[in-house]
Amino acid sequence: MPSSDNLSEGPCPVARSVAVVGDRWCLLIVRDAFDGIRRFGDFQRSLGLARNILADRLRRLVEAGILALQPASDGSAYQEYVLTPRGESLFPLVVALRQWGERELFQRGERHSVLVDRRTGKPVPFMAPAAKDGTVLAPDATEVRKIGE
Repeated sequence: MPSSDNLSEGPCPVARSVAVVGDRWCLLIVRDAFDGIRRFGDFQRSLGLARNILADRLRRLVEAGILALQPASDGSAYQEYVLTPRGESLFPLVVALRQWGERELFQRGERHSVLVDRRTGKPVPFMAPAAKDGTVLAPDATEVRKIGE
């Protein structure tokens, strides 16, 4: 098993993913990017994060190909952070974390933000892993086949 410093080199997809986006600030930056935030100052206001930590996490996300820097869309001298296709592919992860939090971390009736489908205005349905036939898969219905087994 690789050391915690070498998670990004091991054979486990979960460990490699955590090595890239497992830091809470990275995930919250990605969440904010999905919400349309693009500028350093806006990320800082949203997250209340120290400038040096935010700069480090943004740099890491750019290096990982999750965010890209581009000239500001308003033509100003600023630069903006935008999700790349690799970053956009994190959407199901962010939705799954949100839905888990809604179910497990809020009391019944407690108010929280809601993710809705823009076309219908209705909450996004609960996501769950499914078999090819559409049957929801429980953890005990799956197994990890490790290398060499």
